[in-house]
Amino acid sequence: QVQLVESGVGLVQAGGSLRLSCAASGRSFSTYAMGWFRQAPWKEREFVAAMDLSGTNTDYADSVNGRFTISRDNAKNTVCLQMNSLKAEDTAVDCCAAVYAPYNGSNLHRLDFDNWGQGTQVTVSS
Repeated sequence: QVQLVESGVGLVQAGGSLRLSCAASGRSFSTYAMGWFRQAPWKEREFVAAMDLSGTNTDYADSVNGRFTISRDNAKNTVCLQMNSLKAEDTAVDCCAAVYAPYNGSNLHRLDFDNWGQGTQVTVSS
């Protein structure tokens, strides 16, 4: 189990950038795949991005591919999401997530993430 705390609540204009961070506590952070999910008002939670334990592989939703970048620092137990060229439709509560996955792999969006942060609000004004 890991505990996850996000930071980086933001209100930005369309076209702007925002960086979200997630600090993890608990043992063996480097054996977890890390991800970001979001939930917009009146919509189901959706996958945004994920990275395997070593950072070798990443996976992105089509809607954010080329605009968002996920990164991690295993020495600091943190994972970040750099969001560029933000659009009004990116407005959502973004959550950091983790799942024990001690291997490098692809198709990370298919992992059954089972550790969640509390979420942080991202609002993009048009």
